[in-house]
Amino acid sequence: MRCLNGAASAALLLCIAVLVAGCEAVGGGAAPPAPTAPAAKAPAPRFNLTGYPAGFKEGYADACATPRRRNAGRFKAENDYSMGWQDGASACRSR
Repeated sequence: MRCLNGAASAALLLCIAVLVAGCEAVGGGAAPPAPTAPAAKAPAPRFNLTGYPAGFKEGYADACATPRRRNAGRFKAENDYSMGWQDGASACRSR
């Protein structure tokens, strides 16, 4: 079996050191900042709306809110809001 020469050994140790250093946590393990309290909004719908635009989610939540509410200006101007409101109204109608 053949041993590595000095340059190859140094290169191997350097590669190992770089790999190990890459596993260290960034930021020294400090705790993340505390989340701020959101403004009073409609309660989150009980359906998974992940991936939908924010306007759609807000319209859906407004349609499912008790009492039901609708922002007339946004309903006419924003397609996402109006689609979310209509979907929410049909889904939450049976409740």
